[in-house]
Amino acid sequence: MAPRTNDGEPERERPASGPGTTAPVTETASGEAPGEVPGEVPGEVPGEVPGEAAGPPTDRPDVTGESGHTETPAGNGATGQTEETGETGDTGDTGDTGETGADEDRVAAVRRVAAAGRRRRSVQFGACAAMLAVGLTAGAIAFGAVRDGGATPVVAAAAVSPGLLAGADLSTGIASLQAHLRDQPRDFGGWATLGLGYVEQARTQGDLSRYPQAEQALKRSLALRPDNDQALAGRAALAAARHEFGDALAYADRALEQNPYNERALCSRIDALVELGRYEEASAAARTADERRPGVPVFTRYAYVHELRGDVTTARRVLDQALAASTRPGDIAYVATQLGQLAWNQGAYDAALTHYARALAADENYLPALEGRARAQAASGRREEAIQGLENVVARFPLPGPLVELGELYEARGGEGDAAKARAQYRLVDAWTALARANGVNADLDTALAAADHGDEAAALRAARAEWDRRRTVHTADALAWALHVNGKDDEALPYARQATATGYGNAVLLYHRGVIERATGHPDEARTHLTASLELNPGFSVLGAREARTALKTLEAAK
Repeated sequence: MAPRTNDGEPERERPASGPGTTAPVTETASGEAPGEVPGEVPGEVPGEVPGEAAGPPTDRPDVTGESGHTETPAGNGATGQTEETGETGDTGDTGDTGETGADEDRVAAVRRVAAAGRRRRSVQFGACAAMLAVGLTAGAIAFGAVRDGGATPVVAAAAVSPGLLAGADLSTGIASLQAHLRDQPRDFGGWATLGLGYVEQARTQGDLSRYPQAEQALKRSLALRPDNDQALAGRAALAAARHEFGDALAYADRALEQNPYNERALCSRIDALVELGRYEEASAAARTADERRPGVPVFTRYAYVHELRGDVTTARRVLDQALAASTRPGDIAYVATQLGQLAWNQGAYDAALTHYARALAADENYLPALEGRARAQAASGRREEAIQGLENVVARFPLPGPLVELGELYEARGGEGDAAKARAQYRLVDAWTALARANGVNADLDTALAAADHGDEAAALRAARAEWDRRRTVHTADALAWALHVNGKDDEALPYARQATATGYGNAVLLYHRGVIERATGHPDEARTHLTASLELNPGFSVLGAREARTALKTLEAAK
């Protein structure tokens, strides 16, 4: 299972209401930096995202990271987590040709319940568009009024706020920002928002070239106004998306020195601490963020910190509260998907499918929900539907997680040509890894997890050791343990397998890996305990892994 991650939610325009909430500090100033808007290509069609690529050769990354939101990178992820910026209609399918009547009924029911709310929110999105137009016009007037006289223009840093990117289509919002910055190249806040938009676009649309462009835009913002918290928070989000979590923590801390209430920085700080394995500090950071900026991005991270410690009840309660507080389609899709992932981890597949249906009712193209639904379908025995769903996902967004899952489903089906199809999926992971690294993304965890089971075992061990040297988490411990196992180094693997399960995190894959390694090292009682626990927790955690766990258990029982 690919870990999840929260590495790119746009910062809200204003803090959520509630006790302990304080308005963030907002500066206004200007400066100037020469050059083109990063990501633009001359002569492109107006309204399209300038410079947007069709995606990787076979197409897109989940930098699922590992914080579990995530992925995931989501995929990390998480591997992913994203805030979708468009509004879905009241009718229509989910975009997955493998969906059955039961899943269609779930989606349709949720759509009917949400229809009235969406019509109300559409008015709000229209207001956001009007605000954007006003902001751009006012900024242009302010810039033009002094340009002819040679005086230093003063441009409002919040003329185009990060929240506005989440109130309209992301691609359209980015195109508007690019046009705005051609007229007002000294708007440091606009450059910071554009950088965050590029980060989000890379994560949600699979265009890894947006990461270097995000870096350019954020550097431009900092050149115009050193230490402005918007750009520093953007650098933190970019570093997290690239899996450079030490840098993400450093940038988040710098941003919070300037503005202790910067939501993006508060969230990136939690993510970085989680991904560095500093779980107690992450818990403290989540409490601080909840006091300063309570809202959906903080709530979901707060929930995951509890899940990592085995407190599923609190995690579910917090996510339920976050979903109840969500109004935007992106928030609904994101939180409902997190609830689906939590349910799936506990083997509650019907509940997971219901949550994924709600996510897809809010955003029918939300990748983590599409992938999660296919995973739950496979675990429920509906493998053909799962295969069709994952084929649709990887046709647009070939990320390591869904590629491996689809390959394993082909292997399990075992039909004519399925072995070749499976190998093709695993090769695409290598293509994605190469593209990710070319765009500054650290892909060692993804490489280790995929290669250990379906690739170069020696390369898997090299990648796992490198990632363990960078950060000590339950997921990197598990990756290193498994890579050592497949390379025949079980005695060395065992301490890492035990460390991977030490926090109480309920993850069937980690328990399965530990059980297999314990069996290989002559600990049959412990092996039975952990293999049984993995299958009791989530009997469909992996179509191949669960089958191997059952086989190993039968062998252990026969040897009694």
